[in-house]
Amino acid sequence: MPVGRFLVTSESATEGHPDKLADQISDGILDAILTEDPMGRVACETLVTTGLVMIAGEITTSCYVDIPRLARSIVKDVGYTRAKYGFDGDTCAVVTAIDEQSPDIAQGVNRALEVRESEMDDDEIDRIGAGDQGMMIGYATDETEELMPMPITLAHKLARRLAFVRKAKTLPYLRPDGKTQVTVEYEADKPKRVSAIVVSAQHHPAVEQKQLCDEIREHVIDVVIPPEMVDERTKIFVNPTGRFVVGGPLADTGLTGRKIMVDTYGSVVPHGGGCFSGKDPTKVDRTGAYMARYAAKNVVASGLANKCLIQVAYAIGVAKPLAVYVDTFGTGNISDEEITHLVKEHFDFRPAAMIRDLDLRKPQYRPLAAYGHMGRIDLDPLPAWERTDRAQDLRRAAGA
Repeated sequence: MPVGRFLVTSESATEGHPDKLADQISDGILDAILTEDPMGRVACETLVTTGLVMIAGEITTSCYVDIPRLARSIVKDVGYTRAKYGFDGDTCAVVTAIDEQSPDIAQGVNRALEVRESEMDDDEIDRIGAGDQGMMIGYATDETEELMPMPITLAHKLARRLAFVRKAKTLPYLRPDGKTQVTVEYEADKPKRVSAIVVSAQHHPAVEQKQLCDEIREHVIDVVIPPEMVDERTKIFVNPTGRFVVGGPLADTGLTGRKIMVDTYGSVVPHGGGCFSGKDPTKVDRTGAYMARYAAKNVVASGLANKCLIQVAYAIGVAKPLAVYVDTFGTGNISDEEITHLVKEHFDFRPAAMIRDLDLRKPQYRPLAAYGHMGRIDLDPLPAWERTDRAQDLRRAAGA
């Protein structure tokens, strides 16, 4: 991590942003399948553009889901309910191109179709391999209540608030698309002040720029950003181009998995590269990232470090990770080697064990498809990877 003074910027997007709409459709399909068939295999990609939703992927399931009807329902639920927006759930076309999972991929994880993870013994868990190769990152820091980096936390809160004031009709001229961005200045590795805020909000063509700026400042920015983090040097930009009438899929094509930094830690740490939405729990892109977050959050919650990054790596068809790497950026109270040993001892990174320990076969994913998959303490029930129930065990094992 840098030393001295430095700036960190992160962005978020509302649920009406085209990429986030695509993520929600993919995860909505996954949730619908898991509701009826918890052992279903799903790899579902969505593209949204003017007048069109296209859904493609590989799905193996024993249940039936009316995918076009579900996609239209999600589009309308997000707020695209009028044809004048250039895209709406009633008039858009929905095209599907769905095949079943490749047998070459399935053979490495097929035992999971026969037996639930809770019923497997350790040898059986060891035989359920990862669904793909790759590396996943988990991270936690003591900067916020969520144990997340402050820039992405504030960006998500702004985006959620922007959607709230639209849906509550506090600002009735807002439309579904929107983005937020927050730059935080750090000093001695701690957040010192908010340096810049950007809010871009789609709106009715008749609203005046001054009204929009004043009311978003009052009802969104001032509600979310702690006043002690703002000073006379903080730069605030609301719709910097002066106009944001054309938005959503009419303005930009949206695609599943194109906001992976928004979904995780906002560019503060690296990303393994694999997206989450539309993937069932046998996909380690999703499951490994959740488990790595769970482990990192418990390390920080235990007080063993102020920051913790955990990277895990897999080979397709192999259960045990090829590597588990821990970096506390010099903030650990014990060595990174000792923390690595504790993480391996207290967290089982084999795919079937992660599914079991984090209860990942239940429908819970669409709410995560907007406003981040990590740090979601606003959700009820709390995602399992956001629990800190192993912090005390880690502290005790470390002799702290």
